[in-house]
Amino acid sequence: MTEFKEVQKIRQWWIWLILFGVASIWVWGIVQQIILGKPLGTNPVSNAGLIVTSVIPIILIALFYTIALKTEVSSRGIKIQFYPLMSTFYSWDQIRDAEIITYRFVGYGIRYSSKYGAIYNAHGNVGLQVHKTYGENLLIGTQRPEELKAVVSKYL
Repeated sequence: MTEFKEVQKIRQWWIWLILFGVASIWVWGIVQQIILGKPLGTNPVSNAGLIVTSVIPIILIALFYTIALKTEVSSRGIKIQFYPLMSTFYSWDQIRDAEIITYRFVGYGIRYSSKYGAIYNAHGNVGLQVHKTYGENLLIGTQRPEELKAVVSKYL
């Protein structure tokens, strides 16, 4: 039975500004070359090539929109899912101890740090630092640190 569940999405305004800024380059290119008939540059890509490559920013925007960091804590252990990219599970016998920490900015997504180990972060700078029994540590970002700490402390 899941006792704690948190879903975090990447919703930082500046990330979306970058994504839509990149997408606007393709929109501008399509308007210039296909609608207005003004070729882009001295060696322009074909209209079909321009349309086909415009799928790239659409896929990136869709991916960033669907990405979610899902953390679940149950009597079995901790499940981390960075949907739709990866999922992992750590049973309580794999975890030595854990604590809520405030950390410096480490980026968003799945990262690695020599200080924190594997990092799963979607927002903010507060997370559950997990010290595994064997191997690398991990850090799971959270927006509900007190609730997460209370549930984890029941099992450690």
